Amino acid sequence: MTLFEATRKALLAGVGVQTKVRELIDELVEKGELSETQGAKLIKEWSEKADKTGKDFGKSITELIDKALDKMNLPARDDVEKLNKKVLALSARLKKLEEAVGAKEAE
Repeated sequence: MTLFEATRKALLAGVGVQTKVRELIDELVEKGELSETQGAKLIKEWSEKADKTGKDFGKSITELIDKALDKMNLPARDDVEKLNKKVLALSARLKKLEEAVGAKEAE
């Protein structure tokens, strides 16, 4: 199983759990075991915790990927973008130098 597949399954499982929790709380409210206010509060608290967990999970995945790329000695996107900018700047300077040399040779 790839990292992408594992992440996808975890996210889908999280969505399924969230749906079940909401259904359970709604059922408890209907039975009168929880007030609507208590049910709404529980849903809000649970949603906030689920959001935080999701963000933490995303951060962990990003860190794992960064570490893997670092071990593989692959450049990060920012590194590639910086190199591209340098190449463009050097290409522009080279073009100007070539034009200057060409103009002097034409004299």
